[in-house]
Amino acid sequence: MAVSTSNAQVRRVMTPADTLRVAGVSDAQISPDGEWVVYTVNTIEGNASHTTLWLARAPNAAPNRPAMDAVRTSPLLPDGFNAQTPRWSPDSRRIAFQASQPGQPQQQNGLWTISLDNRQPRFLTPVSTTNFFITYAGESFAWSPDSRRIAFINASEDESQITSAALSKQANDPRLIDRIQYKSRMSFSDRARTHVWVVDVDPADRDRPAIQLTSGQFYDHAVTWNPNGSEIAFLSNHEQDPDANNNSDIFAVDLGGHVRQLTETSGCEYEPAWSPDGKWIAYTATKRDVTTIDSVAEDAHVWIVEARGGIGRELTGAQDRRARSPHWSPDGRSVFYLAGDRGQTLVYRVGVEGGAIRGLFDNLAYGTTHGNPGPITFVGPMYPAGPITPARPFQINNFSLSAGSVPSLAFTLGDALHPAEVWISSLAVNALLGRETMRRISSHNDALLRSLILVEPEEINFKSFDGTSVQGWLMKPMNFRETQRFPLILSVHGGPHGMSGYAFSPAFQVYAARGYAVLYLNPRGSSGYGQRFSDGTLREWGGGDYQDLMRGVDEALRTRSWIDAERLGVTGGSYGGFMTNWIVTQTPRFKAAVASASVSNLISFYATSLYQDLVHAEFGGFPWEDYDLLWRWSPLRYIKQAQTPLLLLHGEQDNDVHITQAEEMYMALKRRGVETLLVRYPREGHGFREPQHRVDALERTIGWFDKFLK
Repeated sequence: MAVSTSNAQVRRVMTPADTLRVAGVSDAQISPDGEWVVYTVNTIEGNASHTTLWLARAPNAAPNRPAMDAVRTSPLLPDGFNAQTPRWSPDSRRIAFQASQPGQPQQQNGLWTISLDNRQPRFLTPVSTTNFFITYAGESFAWSPDSRRIAFINASEDESQITSAALSKQANDPRLIDRIQYKSRMSFSDRARTHVWVVDVDPADRDRPAIQLTSGQFYDHAVTWNPNGSEIAFLSNHEQDPDANNNSDIFAVDLGGHVRQLTETSGCEYEPAWSPDGKWIAYTATKRDVTTIDSVAEDAHVWIVEARGGIGRELTGAQDRRARSPHWSPDGRSVFYLAGDRGQTLVYRVGVEGGAIRGLFDNLAYGTTHGNPGPITFVGPMYPAGPITPARPFQINNFSLSAGSVPSLAFTLGDALHPAEVWISSLAVNALLGRETMRRISSHNDALLRSLILVEPEEINFKSFDGTSVQGWLMKPMNFRETQRFPLILSVHGGPHGMSGYAFSPAFQVYAARGYAVLYLNPRGSSGYGQRFSDGTLREWGGGDYQDLMRGVDEALRTRSWIDAERLGVTGGSYGGFMTNWIVTQTPRFKAAVASASVSNLISFYATSLYQDLVHAEFGGFPWEDYDLLWRWSPLRYIKQAQTPLLLLHGEQDNDVHITQAEEMYMALKRRGVETLLVRYPREGHGFREPQHRVDALERTIGWFDKFLK
């Protein structure tokens, strides 16, 4: 069903170029006193991406307050700053952020602060980074409790560990390779290691230089202060060979540089957060012995450990959902966090002593799903078209809490028809009214939405071959007529442990605008449905998940007679690209396919990928231990069966999935006479960054489908 966003102006369908007009609103941070919200906005200017900070006074979410239109948001920084990661000082007076400023080379990358009093950015300290891939890097800096210092992660080279053969910086000189993880995402790993540093913030203390607290051949990251300011907790992998064994633990360092280890587990700890009373550290963690640095099958849960260290206690295991971003309640009695559940990501709350897990705003999702709106009030117009009743399911991408006995939450929220914007909800107001309220305070995408006609996805659910329930969504083409038949594009998400859901997809809207139905599913292997479901792809990429996808296509054809079974296309990126390659080697039912950043040969993928341990984790060993298993699940093995015309899109600097994966698939199809085309994107990695390349890839994808499906 086509849904318009306004009746007051001429509207049009979404084009590939329009995808660059969507503002990326993220990282909403509410001040500790609950008075202000700062957040980031990413926009495209010419052929460059620009991120800056915006500020808004936090309104009370009560219904008797002024309408949302009275909330004023404005840029926080002068023109020229490219800034991110805003974090409030505990006294709510200043914001620290990471930024670069053109024209000042010595300050191209560093920490800055800005005061709410004078709004003049002040450079604090340069920060060096590493290109080494640090999985789930966490907070890169944190304020001390007294607002006088900032702990931050800074990278430096240890010259004592560098051999003379490795000192050459010439690109055409020989390179000495002596480690497993010698690749970063788009180049070779540098020699820098990251450690914990501390710098004074107040001008009176600025004569003292920044101090390095940790050292060694480690990658320290994810900092958090204890409430009395005496120690900083962080993550690090201290295994004998960290490249070969991904195992991050929690450590703490005092201001004298003395380090102690708090956890010592076989799994990985992530995202430490010190409790307000200093007694506990909350974190997320996995438990399995083998954990890949990317696309982990195991769902991380929320844990706590005593500040002195020891055995952690799991808080959210009974929920059986993937958790992230733990935040303490101001009273230290509970932990808020995000978790994915059946296509939604929402905020949940669990008590330190255990007990029931409560989802904030999830009664709305339940009410919508079952046709009975939950008791949530949206204050002011929810979106440009005004309040929506019943409100559709939504996604919360990040959140933060204010201090005080009853906090307010600031968060970014969007749904299938609206990119994320900043919202706020007061738990005090909610308790007073007896229902949950939220107010939208940003409107960066309203003008674009008012100009467009969009398509709202329909949720579908079906039983797969073994009775497993599978969830998905179907979008009708923009020019839909019951009496006509339309082509369909099946889009497969990445991961394999990603999760499709109720988020806004510009690409899907473009497909629908060009006359295609769009089907996207969460086959087994997806997160958001419990550990057993997430493990559904282990040791069989293209097994049960392939059957889930085909059953989903069958269900769409069975229940929607307007879909033309002779005009089916399939596309996907990363693992979705692998599945696209797999699908065209397993069935001729698709008449066109587009694979982006795709895997074709698990044997060679193991040795060329940045995260070769993904094969170890997903298939339980190395290629030389079970070569036949990896070859069995490689699309290239079945290339003689492929008949579908295939377009391959790949970044030339992609080390997540090396471009040789696309080259192998391309050459095999070309030799067999199957119509195929390989498009190589210079300067691009696993996800395209340059705006002109993003538009080009989308236009080529649509053009390929137009050629074979229309």
